[in-house]
Amino acid sequence: MPVYLVRHAHAGSRSAWHDDDDLRPLSAKGSRQAESLNERIEDASIGCIVSSPSRRCIETVEPLAKRIGTAVDVRKELLEGADPDDATALLLELAPRNPVVCSHGDLIPKVIRRLAAAGMKTKDANISQKGSLWVITVEKGRATKARYHPPG
Repeated sequence: MPVYLVRHAHAGSRSAWHDDDDLRPLSAKGSRQAESLNERIEDASIGCIVSSPSRRCIETVEPLAKRIGTAVDVRKELLEGADPDDATALLLELAPRNPVVCSHGDLIPKVIRRLAAAGMKTKDANISQKGSLWVITVEKGRATKARYHPPG
């Protein structure tokens, strides 16, 4: 089963935002990236959509959630600065549901490194651009391969 691991789309300058950073919304560019994500995984059979509680993450996956008629499940394990072991365990737990999972640029590379250290194969660099997507194949509870897709 594939797991679609998404980095939130563009949310503008952190330094220009004067409120709680978890409330920072997507920029116009980020909204376009979120729509592109919706189109890029259009044919996938998604069982659930899970996101960091940060507004920019939720807004990244909302177009897809609306299209498939499901709610976005918010999980603290995906927050910026969260424990990568907890995030990795959550991904593997959700894998049978064919999830889309949205998180942050500090956490995603750590998760990819942990999965690779456990035997996952990938030819792609361990990067995570805003609005990008990792497609991770999970078989029998183990990540076996991954492919990186840059932002659309």
